[in-house]
Amino acid sequence: MTSVFLFGRLRDRDVLHAVLGAGAEPVPASLSGFDAVSVGAVPMAGLSARTGGTVAGDVLIDLPPALLERLHYVMTAFGSAAQEVDVTSAGGTIWARAYGPPVGDVSDAWDFPAWQRRFSALVVAMVDEIAEEIGHRPPETIAARMRSVEARAAARLRAATGDHPAKVRHKMAPDDVEIIAKRRPYAHFFSVEEYDLRHRRFDGTFTPVIERAAWVSTDAVTVLPYDPVRDRVMLVEQFRMGPFVRGDAQVWSLEAIAGRTEPHEPPETSARREALEEAGLTLRELIPVANYYPSPGAKTEYLYSYIGLADLPDGAAGLGGLEGEGEDIRAHVLPFYKAMDLFQSGELENAPAILSLLWLARIREGLRPQA
Repeated sequence: MTSVFLFGRLRDRDVLHAVLGAGAEPVPASLSGFDAVSVGAVPMAGLSARTGGTVAGDVLIDLPPALLERLHYVMTAFGSAAQEVDVTSAGGTIWARAYGPPVGDVSDAWDFPAWQRRFSALVVAMVDEIAEEIGHRPPETIAARMRSVEARAAARLRAATGDHPAKVRHKMAPDDVEIIAKRRPYAHFFSVEEYDLRHRRFDGTFTPVIERAAWVSTDAVTVLPYDPVRDRVMLVEQFRMGPFVRGDAQVWSLEAIAGRTEPHEPPETSARREALEEAGLTLRELIPVANYYPSPGAKTEYLYSYIGLADLPDGAAGLGGLEGEGEDIRAHVLPFYKAMDLFQSGELENAPAILSLLWLARIREGLRPQA
């Protein structure tokens, strides 16, 4: 059997139990000759050799092969590799395996308490998805799409912890839905999840077992820029796969600025970042429109929509988008009434843009005197 030195993420009990189960109980240990350094945006701890350095951690002694295989899968998916180290515990020196990412040129020390406060719950949610892939896909495949795994995990956390009023609709109880089976036949930038389940009916009884599927995407933001002085809005235009696959005669779409939220930033920050990336636009005040599911019967996507106050002078419209993400975006600056004409004529077919434009029509007169 093999012992494993736990530092960084694996030192967190919630993460460790998500990977190996609640029965995994290590003992304190330390590793000499190394420092723990922070690697990545959702950080991992890597080992950087340094004379006199010490890394505090724990050790799992003689981990059973099945659990070792599970741990190896999850850590490989996270982009970590194993190395052999000698660690010191109360029982003396122990040969152990340690998992860490390549450290490269890094200088930030690993701050475990700060990491726990900010990222522990996110990583647990990521482990939940990764562990479901064991026996279905190689861990290297998961590693290649880890950014999408992070974004979906962040969406699940927001869904679980957000405000969910239920004054009119049914207030869900823990036993209202019973999952019989779950499958993930496709997983890449997006994923598809299939369920056999039953749920409570409004009369208190349960449905028969039914099969349902959902297209699993991330949370996203939309922002409609508005200049209250000039009474102008900005719409962006780009090629879209949805109309293309549907066979639409017109596959370029007029939209509000949009993009997915990143795991480590609030939606407002995502909205400002997307405005810079797609249109080179710096927003002032963000006015919330609504938070909503655009198609809850088939998609998990959850949108945070805003009106963004901005300056839109002549010449503000141009080309934008991130080349590394395959984006080719053209901006249009239009008088408010012309944007409304596009909605009424049917040329504007994008739901978040329509919703935001109608919300702007509702509040527009209140914004203009302030300008």
